Amino acid sequence: MHANSAADHDHHHDAGGNKLFGFWIYLMSDCILFATLFATYAVLENATAGGVTGKDIFELPFVFVETMLLLLSSITFGFGVIAMKRKNIGGLKLWMIVTFILGAGFIGMEIYEFHHLIANGHGPDHSAFLSAFFTLVGTHGLHVTFGLIWLATCLWQLSKKGLTETMEVRFNCLSLFWHFLDIVWICVFTFVYLVGVM
Repeated sequence: MHANSAADHDHHHDAGGNKLFGFWIYLMSDCILFATLFATYAVLENATAGGVTGKDIFELPFVFVETMLLLLSSITFGFGVIAMKRKNIGGLKLWMIVTFILGAGFIGMEIYEFHHLIANGHGPDHSAFLSAFFTLVGTHGLHVTFGLIWLATCLWQLSKKGLTETMEVRFNCLSLFWHFLDIVWICVFTFVYLVGVM
């Protein structure tokens, strides 16, 4: 009986390890997607069709606050994972809720920025530069939105099922995804916004 339970335990660990490995492969494919979008943006950055440039439309203080929200959400996610490793379900829930609020704030600011640009006549249909900008930043935003839905689902499952091994694997995968989006956004902030206003 004991041998069987040990074998089952090893099987669970193998399955969890396989899921994490599979998720790493997915993240690598996402890297290629974002690398392509960055390359496209770099090529089209000056294709403004006589219209506005990044210097004209980017509001750095606004985007800096947006960036801080996402960076903080990565830190709070880390605290949540530490709580999970200590089997502190209350701490895990609290930090994940804080992470969700920060992530939602980031998305809210991005939607506001897009709406503001389009309302002022700087939509993605006005130049190749704006098309590349909206596509790159919008794709990242969709990923964060998907991450928020995933996080909400995990919190709901945590309340229903408790902290099972499966839930730990899900939170670990989501942690990788969230930190990956943080790194991508630092690249967006640097290469699109900071370089754009110079």
